[in-house]
Formats: sequence, C-alpha cells, structure tokens
Amino acid sequence: MAMFLINRREMLALAAWSAAATKAYAQAPMGAAEAALYEAAKREGEITWYSGQYNAETSEAVGRAFGERYPGVRCNVVRSTSQVAFQRLSQDARANVAQCDVFSSTNSGHFTQLKRERRLMQFRPANADGMLPSIRTMDPENYFHTSFLGLFLMAHNTRLVPEAEAPKSWTDVLDPKWRDKLAVGHPGFSGAIGVWAVQMRKMYTWDYFRRLERNRPQIGRSSQDPVTAMNAGERSVGICVPVGTAALSISRGNPLKLIYPTEGVLATISPSAILANAPHPNAAKLFMEFQTGPHLSQVVRLTFNEPLRADVPSAEGARPLADVTLLAPSLEEQERGVPEVREAWRDTFGV
Repeated sequence: MAMFLINRREMLALAAWSAAATKAYAQAPMGAAEAALYEAAKREGEITWYSGQYNAETSEAVGRAFGERYPGVRCNVVRSTSQVAFQRLSQDARANVAQCDVFSSTNSGHFTQLKRERRLMQFRPANADGMLPSIRTMDPENYFHTSFLGLFLMAHNTRLVPEAEAPKSWTDVLDPKWRDKLAVGHPGFSGAIGVWAVQMRKMYTWDYFRRLERNRPQIGRSSQDPVTAMNAGERSVGICVPVGTAALSISRGNPLKLIYPTEGVLATISPSAILANAPHPNAAKLFMEFQTGPHLSQVVRLTFNEPLRADVPSAEGARPLADVTLLAPSLEEQERGVPEVREAWRDTFGV
C-alpha cells in the first residue's frame, strides 16, 4: 500500500522545485496564438471560475498561478462543492445573469446536461493535445475538457485504528464494529460523493447504504469533511476521501493513512467548460488553455493531486496509476444516477 511519507525537508525541497517550475513557466515565452489570446483577455481583465473540483487551497493556488502567467487578467475563484456550484449556476440561469466564465465539477453528468441545454461554448484548447491520451478527448464535440483526475478512497486515523484492524474494502465499513466511527460526505452537496454513491449502488445495490446507515456515520457535506473529522479524532475512518486532501494532511503530520480498497478506488475524471454566455469569453479560453497545459498540473501536484499530463511528474510518494484499479460510472450513469441517489440518500439517512 502506498504511503505519502514525506518529511519536512522533502516538503521544502518540493516547494522549492514547484516555485522554480512556476516561475519558469510564468516567464516562458508565449507563442503567437497564446499571445493574441492573452491580449484579448487583458481587455476583459478578469475571469470568474466556479471551482467544484479542487479544494480551496489548491483552487486559490491555481488562480494565483494563472494571474502570474497572465498579469492583468485576474482569476476570481468561487470555490464550493460541485453540487453547490451547479446550483449556483442554475440560479444564475433562472435570474438571466451571466457571472460564471468557466465551470468545473466532479459530477460529469452536469456537463452532458448543460451541453444538451446548449449552455456551453464549443472550444478546444490547443494544449489539450498534450494531455494524457486516455483523458485527452472527453467530449468529441469539444464542449468540455478534462481538468481534474481525482482519486477517492478511504483513510483511517492511525492513533485510533491500527493498520491491521483497518477496513480493507468498501464493504468492510458495513461491519457493526464501525458504528459511530465513520465519516462521509453528502451527495446533495458533493459531486464526488454522488458519483461514489452511484458506483456503490451499481456494485452492491442500495442495500449497501441501508447497512451503512445502521453504523450511524457522521455525514458532512464535502468529500473533504471526513479528513477534518479524522484529524480531530472525532471519527476513526473516512469513506470516499480525496487522495490529494488526505495526502496533504499526512504530509503536515496528521496521523492518517490511506486505504486503497481491494475492489479499487473511485476515479472522477472530471471536466471544465466555458459557459455560452460567459462575460469574459477570451479570458475563459485562456484559462482553459492554462488548465490543459503543464502549469495547472505543476500547481496541483504540490497538493498531491494527479497531474493531467505525462510531461509533469506525479506527486511525491504517489502510487502509480498503472498499479491502481479504477472504478468509474459512465457519463450517462452519472447524469441519470446522481439525482436518484440524492433522493434515496435523504430517504435512507434522513439528511
């Protein structure tokens, strides 16, 4: 089992490398097409990004790095869980208000719906051609593009649960011995939790959640909330936690350990898209180039998230993707299934 065992000296070295890479990229010469897009974006002056994929710390780092690469184009980061970001977008549409330029969500079903409703702009970033082949073309018609490769698994507080006694599979947490010891997010707020619920229902039927409810898990909102609960010692095992957030917490000395379930980890290969009514369309196109290019991957790897390109190394201590079994429902299963599991969740858990 891979561990993110990284000491303070290694963290400082990683930070120094990232700072150097960030500076080098920010100062790298622009090609003619990038320079022309940048000039058009400068006239608009800003972009508003609804970020539902990366946590707040990583989202803000991405926004800052974009501004360093493109001075004069401010990135307004609006960070929330994916379901809340989509609700905000829906409220904007009902009010006939255009605020969001680029929308990012862990629930890929959001994008098939938005595309069907003709609310997305068709655009293919040139940098998309340099992404990992398996994620290079998420939508053949180029209305949305991969911007997040998130892995979600389990973790445990090593002071409360010895490794030998920790759950090994997704179904192990259904054992009554974990009553009042589990933490999980909510599919009504978190896109990743919604996708996970769809996958668990697909594998085990909804009876999985009826049995989970009997163990009285602490239900937060975000998939990141269980990490907070485990760090505080409130709960000993977190279900469906993001590798990036958990590994960053480990690197800062918290007593957590990742659990790669025997069935596999949830992979949320999630996109971003430009809204058809984006108030800053050129800045939005520039941001999509930034997301699919090397710099976003350089920024997110520092917080232990997966890079999207082969020319950017994985986070320090990360288990190679080739060694991990990935579980993921299809786009169609996500669009249809997430609303269904949200309703079933409320019926089962009462929240």
